Amino acid sequence: MTLARTWSVGLVGVRGALVEVELDIAQGLPGVALVGLPDAVVRQSVDRVRAAVANAGGEFPNRRITIGLSPASMPKQGSGFDLALAAAVLAAAGTVPGAAIQRLVLLGELGLDGSVRPIRGVLPAVLAAAEAGHRQVVVPAANADEAALVAGVEVLAVASLGQLVAHLSGRTVLPAHVRGALPEPAPAADLSDVVGQAVGRRAVEVAAAGGHHLFLAGPPGAGKTMLAERLPGLLPPLDEQAALEVTAIHSIAGTLASEAPLLSRPPFEAPHHSATMAALVGGGSGQIRPGALCRAHRGVLFLDEAPEFPRAVLDTLRQPLERGEVTISRASGAATFPCRAQLVLAANPCPCAGAAGDPACTCSALERRRYQSRLSGPLLDRIDLRVDLPPVTRAAWLDGLGEPEPTAAVAARVRAARAAAAERLAGTGLALNSQVPGRLLRGRFAVPRSALRLAERALERGALSVRGFDRVQRVAWTMADLAGRAVPVADDVAEALGLRLQRVAA
Repeated sequence: MTLARTWSVGLVGVRGALVEVELDIAQGLPGVALVGLPDAVVRQSVDRVRAAVANAGGEFPNRRITIGLSPASMPKQGSGFDLALAAAVLAAAGTVPGAAIQRLVLLGELGLDGSVRPIRGVLPAVLAAAEAGHRQVVVPAANADEAALVAGVEVLAVASLGQLVAHLSGRTVLPAHVRGALPEPAPAADLSDVVGQAVGRRAVEVAAAGGHHLFLAGPPGAGKTMLAERLPGLLPPLDEQAALEVTAIHSIAGTLASEAPLLSRPPFEAPHHSATMAALVGGGSGQIRPGALCRAHRGVLFLDEAPEFPRAVLDTLRQPLERGEVTISRASGAATFPCRAQLVLAANPCPCAGAAGDPACTCSALERRRYQSRLSGPLLDRIDLRVDLPPVTRAAWLDGLGEPEPTAAVAARVRAARAAAAERLAGTGLALNSQVPGRLLRGRFAVPRSALRLAERALERGALSVRGFDRVQRVAWTMADLAGRAVPVADDVAEALGLRLQRVAA
């Protein structure tokens, strides 16, 4: 047989796309022609396959070989095609039956010794294979648990090319991989560790209940980072569909741990303030990969020391925060990633990080304003809750003001509030108050005008933008859900307005 066909999967953003691998052996000068828009890594796969086939006991044909990757118009990137190319070579050379690989989907990188190494993006690749009707996939042994998350697909785990050849030749039979029990996630940090800061704790609870963005400002040691790190523990666990979606993103990014193939809890991403635009939002010179914002999908993106981030980098968050997805375009193509994450910003009041009135602070009012202006107005306008955290008092720290409420108690209220919002929003395709569009806030889910008088006066005098007015209403609905009320009252709107209009003291 001089022609062989098999299948692999390429990645386009967060989704997989089936790629048909065709290999033809013909008369002519020995050589290999690889067509179908391969990148440098795919082109180099020919050399890896040649060495792997030889070291696995096979023979690489010394003839004219043409390899086609279809669809030819889709760029092919990464080393995940190695195993499919090797199987096609062996089938065309007659080493293994061609019929054995025609419906098989093969994923994996080959070492020169014939070992099969793990790759990124196995979960979205297997999902794409299942959607296309394929029922059997071959993956590296290290990726087998991840691949087995997809129902209805038989996963064959291989550690070497020789093991695959023996299976395809009928000498041995690879058993279908059975995924073991998923390990319990590590316990989240508890909210009871936070001393004092009643307003900050309330803001974190409201943010968790409604999916609102949050800005925490205050001097060092006030508890900004502690509050932000405890926000994911207040969020409910991910359902099956959301867990697969989040896991697929982390699989593509290469941040998925092999011992925990499924992410069942909301992720928490906290990039350093030296992060570039591509690191924060996504990109790359070769394969487009998700950034920290995308990896925080259905979870929390925490930017500590937010004014230290370059302003241009922060402003790239504005559109993705509104749309819930980001499209990254390059000359070779475009990729779209979901990024519906909660943004939490933390900032000190001034460059020296002193509290207002601190005699050790030498920053002038102008320096404070310049430091705070590194966060642009349009970005801050998209933040629902803004909280000033004062220094923790001696009484709160040493004398104690009662046992702080633990995460479990607050999370129970958050679940109840989210359930109330989901019941109210049933039929709209929405689940959280933060997702309700303005047209519904002015129609079906309008806050009573009698409760909005304070917010209307703030809008009239310019303290609120129209976007801010809508966000105050969304937060007011969350306040009502937490209190068990059917509609927001004036106190809910007043509290929502107070949490939005707070500013870092100049």
